[in-house]
Amino acid sequence: MRIRMNMRGTVKGVCISPTKGTAKQPVGKGIFIKEFGIENDAHAGEWHRQVSLLSYDSVIAFNEKGGDVSYGDFGENLLVEGIDLKRLPVGTILKAGTVTLRLTQIGKECHRHCAIRQRTGDCLMPREGVFAEVVEGGEIKAGDIMMVQEPYSER
Repeated sequence: MRIRMNMRGTVKGVCISPTKGTAKQPVGKGIFIKEFGIENDAHAGEWHRQVSLLSYDSVIAFNEKGGDVSYGDFGENLLVEGIDLKRLPVGTILKAGTVTLRLTQIGKECHRHCAIRQRTGDCLMPREGVFAEVVEGGEIKAGDIMMVQEPYSER
């Protein structure tokens, strides 16, 4: 799949949580640590799902169907407007603030008892959530522009 160079969106929310499987809380900005994830987030670690992202537009559509969810409710670290994240190929490079991320996974198996599924009967993360690793650390804050670049290639 070819993606348009310099596709851009806006980071609407940066969220973290101290425990896996729970809603995250908006923090305004996050400190991203290379090859680890977001400081003080339960999902940070040396693995391929250091950062979770979800399209803001998907959350809006979910709420239009009566979902009544807010930033971080799906367990996403970054909520991004203007980019259909689930359509990007694994390996895509995302840049926001001073951080570089590499997309590593699209969708995931939902926790059977995740808080959002219990509350609403549905969860977007298995279908529309994407995951990334931190290639270059730094800071991302709400309002930052996110740029999409060509998929990473180890040549």
